Amino acid sequence: MPYLLRGEHQQQSTNLQRRSELSKEDIPKDKEKLPEYSQYKLWARELFLAFGLVALLLGSMWIATGMFPPLVVVESGSMMHESEDSSIGVIDPGDLVLVMNPERSDVVTYVEAIDPSHEDFGHKSHGMFGDVIVFRKNGDSSTPVIHRAIAKAVSNSSGGWDIPGTDIRNAETITMEIDYKCPYHGGDYNLRLVNWTPFNEGFLTSGDNRVTNGCKIDQIYATGQDSRNGLRDQFGNPVTEVQDEWVIGVASSEIPWIGAIKLGFSDSYQSVTANTWFNLTLTLLLVLASPMIVDAIPFGKSNEEEE
Repeated sequence: MPYLLRGEHQQQSTNLQRRSELSKEDIPKDKEKLPEYSQYKLWARELFLAFGLVALLLGSMWIATGMFPPLVVVESGSMMHESEDSSIGVIDPGDLVLVMNPERSDVVTYVEAIDPSHEDFGHKSHGMFGDVIVFRKNGDSSTPVIHRAIAKAVSNSSGGWDIPGTDIRNAETITMEIDYKCPYHGGDYNLRLVNWTPFNEGFLTSGDNRVTNGCKIDQIYATGQDSRNGLRDQFGNPVTEVQDEWVIGVASSEIPWIGAIKLGFSDSYQSVTANTWFNLTLTLLLVLASPMIVDAIPFGKSNEEEE
């Protein structure tokens, strides 16, 4: 009996060995085809999902803003509120800004937002009163400017000019002081418009950066031809009041830091602050590490181990 059992055991072992050898011979034939096909299929699916997600996001923003592209990259520091560091909620170099179609959003100027009797009193955008607009200088084809709308000249039916948000009505020339503090020679002074005779209907604009732009109106003749002021278009002409048709959009939400990726490949990289580069690097590392973090989380593994 012991010999019979040993023989049966040997026979069973031989049969199992043969079966395993047969299965090992058959498996590679299938694996030579399936893994490669599955790999391409997996890559195709991932690419489809990635492009689909991007298209879905851009499409959603297009529908929400009425603009395409719906985002602009800020290249200069003219809208910064801090001289050295970027801040969330403020437009800094390297930020992406969502831009609303101007036909969907009425522009509120700074002087309207600080006027207690105005319906838009208290309206703020990106850290200050009034709206920030994106516009083309004299309607040219150069890089658009993103600055705050300070005031707007509106033609009066009697031939003069009105400034909504102020008491000025039917004026031929405008001299006024705006409650907008400007650092100058160690003191704070209000922004002044001097002998302003509007060239056409439109907005007076300025950057928020009070060191480089905050008290410098983009339209030079609105401040008595002060040489510290003024933008010029691509042909060297002084920029006049920003007409409605020159306004590309109204600045809405801000996505900080991400636009610095684009600026890193241009001459504008020098305008990006050190803390923006740091925050961008940290964000990218977190995004790249997130799949590994998710894979490391033991979802459901405890139940399998117990079984």
